[in-house]
Amino acid sequence: MLSEFTNPNEVLATTRASSGRRAIGLTALGILGLFLIYVAFTSSPGFGWQVFLLAMGGLALWMADKMRRATAGAIELTPTELRDTDGTVIARVEDIIGLDRGVFAFKPSNGFLLRTKAGTGGDRVWRPGLWWRIGRRVGIGGMTPGNQTKFMSEIISAMMAERS
Repeated sequence: MLSEFTNPNEVLATTRASSGRRAIGLTALGILGLFLIYVAFTSSPGFGWQVFLLAMGGLALWMADKMRRATAGAIELTPTELRDTDGTVIARVEDIIGLDRGVFAFKPSNGFLLRTKAGTGGDRVWRPGLWWRIGRRVGIGGMTPGNQTKFMSEIISAMMAERS
């Protein structure tokens, strides 16, 4: 079935962050950062706490910006690779040896976990709300709708079954 695809750049499935979850997540992190900075200047008990609150507030604002940039893109599945819309190859389809979408899997919310062949794991990458990669494990999901990630994981499962 999937071997019928001749164009390696044909997009079989796409998942992107839902606008509602994105708005809630970014707003929550932004408000947290601003609140911590406000508290640092108005009622901090000492200089050490003031520095700590300023650092945590800055970190929360930095994370909000990192999440904003990451969730502006999408994840695309082609017959040969799973990639980010910015061109980053998340995993090659031929290197995927396992897929876990169970309840107790260490995976992002509404997502799934991929395991790749030994020696194919890339650098550690984290795109908050969309995907992460640590060694041979790749987590897809977070702010993404469950129906999009489920469809993508089913296509990957079918590709793995066809390859076997």
